[in-house]
Amino acid sequence: MEEKDRLDWITRRIIGAAIEVHRRLGPGLLESAYEACLAYELRQLDFKVEAQSPLPVVYRDVKLDCGYRLDLLVEDCVIVEVKAVERLAPIHDAQLLSYSSFRTNELGC
Repeated sequence: MEEKDRLDWITRRIIGAAIEVHRRLGPGLLESAYEACLAYELRQLDFKVEAQSPLPVVYRDVKLDCGYRLDLLVEDCVIVEVKAVERLAPIHDAQLLSYSSFRTNELGC
């Protein structure tokens, strides 16, 4: 399976699991509850899942721990940022893009 197809397959399974969690729990809970339940669902699907994975910032070729944490890292390649908000705001997009950039730098991609 090509990498793009693999990522699409993983992403579809993550979305399905997130829908299942939301269907069972409904709205109004804390992000931490949705995150824990989604991690459980994904592990039930035999995915490797890291919760609250540290994400250093690389500055001048030095890794600095600035307290960033990925909500979920699935199969070492898909970042899941859990949000329990009525609407996503532009800052949420910026946050995920920054995390993706930091993660790419960390892996040397």
